[in-house]
Formats: sequence, structure tokens, C-alpha cells
Amino acid sequence: MTNRPTSGRRWSIRCGAVALAAAQLLTAAARADGERLYVSDETGGSVVIVDPASASVVARIAVGKRPRGIQVSPDLARIYVALSGSPIGGPNVDESKLPPPDRRYDGIGVVEVASQRLISTYPSGADPEAFALSHDGRTLYVSNEDVGKMSAIDLVHGSVRGSVDVGEEPEGVAVSPDDRIVYVTCETSNSLYVVDAAAMKVLATMPTQKRPRAILLVGARGYATDEFGAALTVFSTENYRVLNTISLGDPKAVRPMGIASRDGRHLYVTTGRFGALLEVDADSGQILRTIDKVGQRPWGLALSADGAKAYTANGPSGDVSVIDLTTGRVEARIAVGGSPWGIVAAATTR
Repeated sequence: MTNRPTSGRRWSIRCGAVALAAAQLLTAAARADGERLYVSDETGGSVVIVDPASASVVARIAVGKRPRGIQVSPDLARIYVALSGSPIGGPNVDESKLPPPDRRYDGIGVVEVASQRLISTYPSGADPEAFALSHDGRTLYVSNEDVGKMSAIDLVHGSVRGSVDVGEEPEGVAVSPDDRIVYVTCETSNSLYVVDAAAMKVLATMPTQKRPRAILLVGARGYATDEFGAALTVFSTENYRVLNTISLGDPKAVRPMGIASRDGRHLYVTTGRFGALLEVDADSGQILRTIDKVGQRPWGLALSADGAKAYTANGPSGDVSVIDLTTGRVEARIAVGGSPWGIVAAATTR
């Protein structure tokens, strides 16, 4: 006897096929129109637009002080970039000897892609660093590093909707697929905060290894890079508990920073001063491959639409690396100047 799929199963299969076809069309469109890389230059005060295919800089847009976190709107029409009036510090810097912050320069810069110019700067709360966009493109959730808060920015009205206290030195931010939950890593608290996006209230906290940085959400699991722990903290997005810790090497050498994945099975992690890009099996936690010498202190990380290439922002060397993930070869080092911090890849608009 042949088992026929129920109507519910048939609907699920149809939806899956439609979703796959849509994803393939988007990938094909990205290939046809090409991609652009948007890079925040922390010391140069600009957003640099790069064509990875020709390995060239297309434009350089002045945006303000200390641009760091950067994202592209879902409709590809705008670039958002976090700007800060706080002086450049770091884990080994004596902050008492730094000049005071100038909050006039804090904000979220809004760049229009078509005209390639800064069109507005939204208020953001103090010292915005990293952020994530809601999937409907209406809200931006940003870490306010100096004051231990996470703020929600209404992108329709260009105003701060609310903020919530989290741990010390919040850094990485990620939003759940349904836009209900926001995750925030806190560097010196060694913790990850779970926030109700609508109520702006903390629902839970999870311990991490030392100095958590970026966050990646994949289905029922999430991953936080632990810079000083040389690890990935793996957590459940269902019950907000730590599942396990993936060791990535010697904490004195390996400094996990950015993380990205296209298929949820292969995780790519930048390693700061270690200078390598790691490929990690998400299920086993094993390092499948180490791509050495991708750049000086690779931090920001983006993947091409088809997942065939990785792009890293290399601060000290002032360049962006283009890495072929099939061969593991660095195809190009594109000079952008200054100190590249964040990077995002997006299809070009017509």
C-alpha cells in the first residue's frame, strides 16, 4: 500500500519547494547583478563600497566618527552604520588616560545606496557599537557599550523606542527570525542576555566563555564567539540554556571574533590576531579546516550569496580579503585604507 502525503504534508512540501526556488532565484540574481561589500572604516570615519569581482573600491562615503557595526536594509536601499564619539580603547587600554567621550557624535548613520551619501543620523543611545535589524526592517537593536544598555531604534520615525540594562560592555546583537527575541553578548560580564523585543525586558542570561563577541542564530541553536576563551558558546534558542562549548584552540593565540554560515552546517569564524579563518562543523564541533594568513587581525566577516566566498575586514592592514571557500585560497587583498571593522555583502541594486 502506498502512503500518500496528507494535505498538511503536501502544503509543507509545496512551501518548502517555493522557499527553495525563491532562494535559488535570489542567489541567481546576486550572481547576475554582482555583489557589493560595505565596509566600516573605524579610523577613517567612512563607509567604503567595494566591488569584490574587480577587487576595487567603488566609493568612499564620509559618515562620522568611529563607524563600526554595519548592516544593509532588507530592501537594499539603505546602509546603517553605528557611529561613536567615544575614544578608541580596548581590553588592555587604561581608559582613565583616554579623552572624554563626545556624545554629539553618537548615532546611527543612514546612507542612501542609490546616491551613495549620508542622508541622516538617528539617535542611538551612548556609544553604539554592534547592532542587528529586525527582519521587517523597521527596528534596529544596538549595543551601547559604554553604558551597559541595548537600545531599540524605530527606523520609521528615526527615534529611540526604548532601552534596557544588560551586562557590562555589550557587543554582539542578533534578532530571532520572528523578531520577538533579541540576544546580546556582554564582553566583561562574560554573559549573553535574552531580551523580549516588544517589552524591552530581560528574559534570561546565559554564561559564556571569556569576552563574548558576535552571535549567529541557526534554527534552535545559537553560537557566540568567545574572544579570550578561544571558543564558541552553543546555546538553545528554545529554553535559553547553554548546550556546550566548542574549543577552537589555544586562548593565547586564537581570538574568535566574527561568525557566519550559509547552510547552518558549516560555521566560519575569524580569529583576530591569529590571522586565520576557521571552518567548523556545527554538529560535531570539529574544526574542518584552517585557512591561514587571510589578513592581519581579521574581524568582520561576510559570506557571498551563494556561500562560495568569504570576505574579511582586516583592521591593521587596512584591507579586505576575498577567500574562495572551495579551494581555501585567498584570491585578493583589496586595500580600503584606514581600519576596516565591519563588513556586509549585498546584491547590487538596479
